[in-house]
Amino acid sequence: MGRDDYTDMGGTEEAFLTTHWSIVEGLASADEGSSRALIESLLDHYWKPVYCYLRRKGHTNEEAKDLTQGFFHEVVLERHLVEKADPEKGRFRSFLLMALNRYLANVRKRDERQRRTPRGKLVPLHMVEPPELSQMAAQANPDDCFNYAWVSSLLERVLEEVERDCHREGKAVHWHLFYDRVLAPIMDRTDALSLKEICTKYGIEDEPKASNMIVTVKRRFQRLLREHLRKSVMSDDLLADELEEIKRFFPKIAQENG
Repeated sequence: MGRDDYTDMGGTEEAFLTTHWSIVEGLASADEGSSRALIESLLDHYWKPVYCYLRRKGHTNEEAKDLTQGFFHEVVLERHLVEKADPEKGRFRSFLLMALNRYLANVRKRDERQRRTPRGKLVPLHMVEPPELSQMAAQANPDDCFNYAWVSSLLERVLEEVERDCHREGKAVHWHLFYDRVLAPIMDRTDALSLKEICTKYGIEDEPKASNMIVTVKRRFQRLLREHLRKSVMSDDLLADELEEIKRFFPKIAQENG
């Protein structure tokens, strides 16, 4: 995961802050305009994992982009996939992945040249050129690649929120310490700065104080991560499973203490 992994898709940004499962419930009573916006918000969270999964299934960049577009247009939108989801059955992304595999099987049975995206029914998916898969994702099996991309996107959103909160609360130095000590080594695959080096760099009086500042941000990160995860699960057991998934891909950032 890194800053270069950020990708954009046309969506509602801050306009529709809702949970994944509440989208499922909300679509039943939403009007056409609201339904479109809610689904756009959902697509913003899930198009990248779908794209990465397709790449690891052996599709080229262009094929994966076309299939990603086709899946969301034909299955998610036209067949109202989201409205068929059952929150009692667990992870939304598992439900999405099953639907994607059914879609791929159907595509193989027909001439791809006949695939069409009906006009007037599209959520505008303005996909930028997707980044190359990270080394870990490129070596993983397709399912792990999908989950890795999902976890990466989740962590990016949480970290952006943590950084924004730190600056708003006058704790910009706290964030920079956390970034240098925790994030930069993960993203750049380098050794972390020592607390002594960090104290010298930022003019901190002593190492215990610097350590406490880092822990403050890590606790904020842990709290917000749990809040984001609760949006897509229906029980504490599933929440624990999701945290284990993050630890599997990013063990250092998932640790409780700095």
